[in-house]
Amino acid sequence: MTVYDIDAQEYNLKLAEALKQVPEFEKPEWVEFVKSGPAKERPIEDPDFWHKRAASILKQIYKKKIVGVNRLRTKYGSKKNRGMQPEKFKKAGGKIIRTILQQSDNAGFTEIAKTVRGVRKRIPGRQLTVKGKEFMEEVK
Repeated sequence: MTVYDIDAQEYNLKLAEALKQVPEFEKPEWVEFVKSGPAKERPIEDPDFWHKRAASILKQIYKKKIVGVNRLRTKYGSKKNRGMQPEKFKKAGGKIIRTILQQSDNAGFTEIAKTVRGVRKRIPGRQLTVKGKEFMEEVK
């Protein structure tokens, strides 16, 4: 059974519940006071936000094979309300995404991709390890 067999929203909630049991995925104390990006007007109110976002990020890495912070910032970005001016797209903040990726590295679910063909002199991003793939596929 793969990750795609279950409804996406339902799977993300189950994965978030499973991540609560992993000690490395602990919500930092500063999360209650920050916005998720410059386009947002208020801080995050959902108490389970950290684990839901971690589940979503892991699913993105599962889908796309190799993903970096910049691509995830674009994915989670939104349009900023600028009053009378037209809305403008803004990327999400990188600190939350970076911290979740570091936590998943510590848990052994992801690793930094060494070299990718066509990418020079840059760290291309994170990829799932065998342990991470097994963890995601056993969540039902």
